[in-house]
Amino acid sequence: MLLDLARSRKILFFGGKGGVGKTTVSAATAIARANEGARVLLVSTDPAHNLGHLFDRPIGAQPVCITAGLDALELDPKSTVEEHLREVSSALHQLMPANQYSEIDKHMSLSRDAPGMQEAALLERIADVIETGVEEYDLVIFDTAPSGHTARLMVLPQMMSAWTEGLIQRREKADRFAEIVRDLRSDSSMEDKTIGGADQQERQRESRIRQILLRRRNKFVHLREKIADPELTSFVIVLAAERLPVLETIELHEQLQQGGISVDGLIVNKRSPPDSGEFLDGRRAQEEVHLQTLHQALPDVTRQDLHLLAHDIVGLTAVEQLAAML
Repeated sequence: MLLDLARSRKILFFGGKGGVGKTTVSAATAIARANEGARVLLVSTDPAHNLGHLFDRPIGAQPVCITAGLDALELDPKSTVEEHLREVSSALHQLMPANQYSEIDKHMSLSRDAPGMQEAALLERIADVIETGVEEYDLVIFDTAPSGHTARLMVLPQMMSAWTEGLIQRREKADRFAEIVRDLRSDSSMEDKTIGGADQQERQRESRIRQILLRRRNKFVHLREKIADPELTSFVIVLAAERLPVLETIELHEQLQQGGISVDGLIVNKRSPPDSGEFLDGRRAQEEVHLQTLHQALPDVTRQDLHLLAHDIVGLTAVEQLAAML
């Protein structure tokens, strides 16, 4: 099931409760497709990055080659916020008078820790990665943060595009009002001859502001279109066969469905293998109880089980061995 999704989609998101093995499963899927000859980009959006630990090597904000056909990168929310604020600050410095620079810088500093800033900045970075990734790679895989963070992130494009659209509409209303004021000035015999130049400058400034807002809106609209396209994008939920992960999976599925995100797979990781002694057999029986709850809630979502292994999965060789089991 998992490889079928990876072969038929351009974008795969892996999500679920913390600690269930999202990073390991997403990395194994990426290697499995790369071993089939596909060009794959594996992206971590989790602030607590584990890709570097998994592959036992440094991975940063720029793509690095893991093995033939597979590149990986880690999106760091803090550095993403700093880059986002630098870009916004630079744009505002170009648009506003020099005597406003100190106020702009003060506002940017206060915005650094504002609620939602990391999510908004991370979302723009994801949009950029997807925009270039679907052109340069056969498959882009996202290893996401735990459920709550991911659910918010996946519905954020719709919210951000609506919010930006509201700014554009308010900007247009302000522009129409300014146009009326300029018309009144032009009818006045007392018009200052320097006003015309100032009006032209103001029009140019307003035009640049509108262009920035339109670019931002279009970026979120295009991102929303891509992640909501079931032919292009799928979401896979990874879980353990335990009560809390099962309940959290059902809740995450509902949140994603409400956001128009297609959930096409459930990966039950670290299943107790059958016929492995009294202890694990008892454990497996308990797992079946929880998985029955999962099936009753999500009967139409395809499920794949991966058995618990006797050793930790660390390094490229170990991940490739798991990839061969998919």
